[in-house]
Amino acid sequence: MLQQAIDLREEGEALHAFLAGLEDADWARPTPFKDWTVNAVMQHLHFGDWMASVSLEDPDRFARVVEARRAGGVPDDAPEMREGPALLEQWWACLSGLCDMLEAADPDRRVAWVGPDMGVRSFATARQMETWAHGQDIYDLLQAPREHFDRLANICVLGCQTFGWTFRNRGLEPPAPVPYVRLTLPSGALWQRGAESATDRVEGTALDFCRVVTQGRNIADVDLEVAGEPARAWMAIAQCFAGPPNDPPAPGARAWERRS
Repeated sequence: MLQQAIDLREEGEALHAFLAGLEDADWARPTPFKDWTVNAVMQHLHFGDWMASVSLEDPDRFARVVEARRAGGVPDDAPEMREGPALLEQWWACLSGLCDMLEAADPDRRVAWVGPDMGVRSFATARQMETWAHGQDIYDLLQAPREHFDRLANICVLGCQTFGWTFRNRGLEPPAPVPYVRLTLPSGALWQRGAESATDRVEGTALDFCRVVTQGRNIADVDLEVAGEPARAWMAIAQCFAGPPNDPPAPGARAWERRS
């Protein structure tokens, strides 16, 4: 069974348990993510999971969905979005079904997406990254503590794989060398990627790295050690998700844990 699919399910289970404790009024509150409400954040997450399910089930139908979205419309067969606790259960049912499909999928399969096609492992990790990152938007709104797990390693992989994409997405040439990344997972285990270097590196906790590459924190608000110009340029604009270039939050904008 695909480990990344298991990790996605566990990420969803943790977020579902947290959101089940929200007050009804919380769903209409704006989060630090573009001032989207909790409803809007979860509708976005649900729509992405629905699109992922469509891609796995019917690539031709997925192509039609993407075409409708690029034309600025909503696909005729898109789910009608609910709100509040009803949305929570709608999202969870969809994500659970997606995990079932990913767990049974051929690991070597390529899956169509809004950007380049991805292997099933990367596809599952991309959905985990979205679940974890958008979940953090809601944790930050409520300034609630959050437990973290070693499945963050999947997001670290994605963060490193998108080093070049971060720059090319902005019309920039990726700098060289690609930095060495050395991180400590929540369990204390070491995670590394790239050729060891004392002069071009990113070092610290996996949590801080994931927060930066998902643009949940400004690099100024974490404790990563960043050495070398390529690493500094990367961490200033790191973006491990698809779509047009996005800028990280301003320094201090989401640093509530440091202020509390």
